[in-house]
Amino acid sequence: MKTFTEGQFDCVVIGAGHAGCEAALACARLNLKTAVLTLNLDSIAFMACNPSVGGTAKGHLVREIDALGGEMGINADKTAIQFRMLNEGKGEAVQSLRCQCDKNAYHREMKRTLENTENLRIIQGEAKEILTDGGKVSGVLTTYGGILYAKAVIVATGVYLNAETVTGDLRQKSGPGGFAPATALTESLINLGFNVRRFKTGTPARLDGRTVDFSKCSVQEGEEKLPAFSFLHDTPPENARVCHLTYTNGQTHKVILDNLDRSPLYNGNIKSAGPRYCPSIETKVVRFADKERHQIFLEPEGLDTNEVYVQGMSSSMPHDIQVQMYRSIAGLENCDIMRYAYAIEYDCIDTLDIYPTLEFKKVEGLYTAGQVNGTSGYEEAAAQGLIAGINASFKILNKPPFVLGRDEAYMGVMIDDLTTKGTEEPYRMMTSRAEYRISLRQDNADFRLTPKIADTPLMTAERKAAFEKRKQFFNTTLEALNVRVKNADEFLKAHNLAGNSGGVTYSDLIRRGATISDICESFEILQDIPREILKSAEAEIKYEGYLKKNAQQIEKAKKLESKPIPDDIDYDEIKGLRLEAREQLKRVRPLTLGQAGRIYGVNPADVTVLIVWLATRK
Repeated sequence: MKTFTEGQFDCVVIGAGHAGCEAALACARLNLKTAVLTLNLDSIAFMACNPSVGGTAKGHLVREIDALGGEMGINADKTAIQFRMLNEGKGEAVQSLRCQCDKNAYHREMKRTLENTENLRIIQGEAKEILTDGGKVSGVLTTYGGILYAKAVIVATGVYLNAETVTGDLRQKSGPGGFAPATALTESLINLGFNVRRFKTGTPARLDGRTVDFSKCSVQEGEEKLPAFSFLHDTPPENARVCHLTYTNGQTHKVILDNLDRSPLYNGNIKSAGPRYCPSIETKVVRFADKERHQIFLEPEGLDTNEVYVQGMSSSMPHDIQVQMYRSIAGLENCDIMRYAYAIEYDCIDTLDIYPTLEFKKVEGLYTAGQVNGTSGYEEAAAQGLIAGINASFKILNKPPFVLGRDEAYMGVMIDDLTTKGTEEPYRMMTSRAEYRISLRQDNADFRLTPKIADTPLMTAERKAAFEKRKQFFNTTLEALNVRVKNADEFLKAHNLAGNSGGVTYSDLIRRGATISDICESFEILQDIPREILKSAEAEIKYEGYLKKNAQQIEKAKKLESKPIPDDIDYDEIKGLRLEAREQLKRVRPLTLGQAGRIYGVNPADVTVLIVWLATRK
């Protein structure tokens, strides 16, 4: 093949899904000459599954992305058609924003953003080989023979690598949504030393909304007075659509169980690992045989289409069985399927091969982000893309690596999990994975993270002004709540709160169980403070004891995180290490004692052996 120079760049991003978009924007906004290579411009920021953003733990990621100057939250706000707050009846730590987006508008808006970003060039084409020189990345070769020379490359190929869709007995070489797969790059990744494996995910059918009887379903309205995803926006757009709820039933389950021999998941046609926390309807019916029904959410795909997404009913059953399944459900008796459900298998890498910066351990300047790292979900992908983009840029700019700790961000938890523990199935972020989740709430993401980009172009004048305004509101609120309450007796009685009223402050009332909304209304204070700021202050006061305990735990953990492990350490020389620990330490090669202690198969006794050995070596 004759080659030619496509261009000279600082950074090349392979893929323009949710990870690729954030990576490319971060590099370009940090003033690096950037190219993003995508198989098809029509698939930029394509929402192959549910056109929604956020949800439990995922909403935290979106707000963290925004706090660091990313785009997902801004784009979600622009294209949202319904907003809700999940887990509102639970503690603030697990409450998460979620919005239903207009699928086509989300793609268009993100594409428009990329097209109008300085330093960024979009190229339609397929990557064939990642080029290296002396152990460092040097560029990307396309299937057309074009060479994109670069100082850094970010692989964000999503689920496209050697992708195959599976429905019943039919297996097709295809990416999601009928887009072409990427068939040329996997061989190059293997040759570079990546451990490549096969994962699987899936998506449900899309129905013609005109053929659904929504009167048989429960209506799920959007919520008002919620914060937007982006800290640059005061409020989200008005809710433009409702969602609906229905359920599977005994007949649905019978159709599935009677035809398990035709399910690729149970007849051996699919062997790769799928997402445990987002299983197919076949898996749910088999695994939870005692359940009489499962929730099914009917969610609009956009304002310009009748397509309805059937959340909770992912499947790889043959088409004729899918028709029976869906039409057995209340409200769907006469539904027409516009797009049938399918499973998709794809190549991804073992994340134990990469550093917490998301740089590949064997090739300098090569980064990976998103579903190629074995994660699932738009939000997880976008978060990795942003971190990879920042780290690739910082490396070129000779700045220190940008690594977030588990105590600093959900992003830090996710990336530490991936690079320390690895994953044997598509990884999904959950609040339960974050041990410091009371500190890592979605409402304080900007307070935690925005100062970290203060000296970079990611901190725009608009973002700086919004951050300073919110911080001022927050401090003003805390000061006002620490004032003593006059005539508190009446309030205590009206709200059945115990304790005397002498010297009590508004903060004391919150600690006793009062809500900040009741306090503001009863005493007519803080009337001009945004609702989210009030809720943030309330959480800080209410969880003050837990936050102090968290801080002590974080300080203790940092002592181990601050103790580096030499690159040249030979674990076979260290007596006292168990065989399993030795093998795992050799595989992961942790950077610090703290990271070593989080590796599967390494227990506290093994860490103690390491501490003693390192002290002796010194």
